[in-house]
Amino acid sequence: MQIIPAIDIIEGKCVRLVQGRFDDKTVFSDDPAETAKRWEDEGAPRIHIVDLDGAKTGQPRNLDSVKRIVRTVNVPIQLGGGIRTLETAKAVLDIGVERVIAGTSAALNPDIASAMIESLDERVIIGIDALDGFVAVHGWQSHTKEEAFAFAQKMERLGAKRIIFTDISRDGMLSGVNTNAVEKILDAVNIPVIASGGVGSLEDIIKLLHLRSKGLEGIILGKALYTGAVNLAEAVSAACADK
Repeated sequence: MQIIPAIDIIEGKCVRLVQGRFDDKTVFSDDPAETAKRWEDEGAPRIHIVDLDGAKTGQPRNLDSVKRIVRTVNVPIQLGGGIRTLETAKAVLDIGVERVIAGTSAALNPDIASAMIESLDERVIIGIDALDGFVAVHGWQSHTKEEAFAFAQKMERLGAKRIIFTDISRDGMLSGVNTNAVEKILDAVNIPVIASGGVGSLEDIIKLLHLRSKGLEGIILGKALYTGAVNLAEAVSAACADK
């Protein structure tokens, strides 16, 4: 089980939002690369980056910050936010990012998702952001009428190799992962799933470890790390010890 720290970037700064609300943000660092190095030093196997400006506008806006992170750390980087065409995805991969995350583009245009999956294979992850069970898009600013588990199945049929599932209602709330929703996604597909949103304690992580046997590959941590509610080294150790 991988414990993956998240770095969310707005205007070159490392921030955390509450339930994806851009008007409810806290700046934790002016230097995302320094933050990435800290997480690497504490044992992170990879770094999850979200370009929040890109997610909102539809085009990556913080690639300079991403490039600095790539130059600073040796662990793989996955990036989401504004990656809505195959050309953009390839450009992001060319700067040294290992995986790109397709969310809005996949939800609104299956042809784009199919093209990315066919061309990039393992290097594209489908991001499924859900509110009340339905897929959200455009940086969580709007919502579709498609159920998250059905969308997951559709992406698997297109050949997706991996999914990140985020429960928006839990994101930034430190209230615990929506285990039932994660299990529903795991039961719906036969590809690895990474869970995101809501981890507030080491106990929350330990509760999820039994889902490894169902295909849960990783857990993304955000606010819990930045507030000190979870120690990354302890979380990584716990995930590695329970096998």
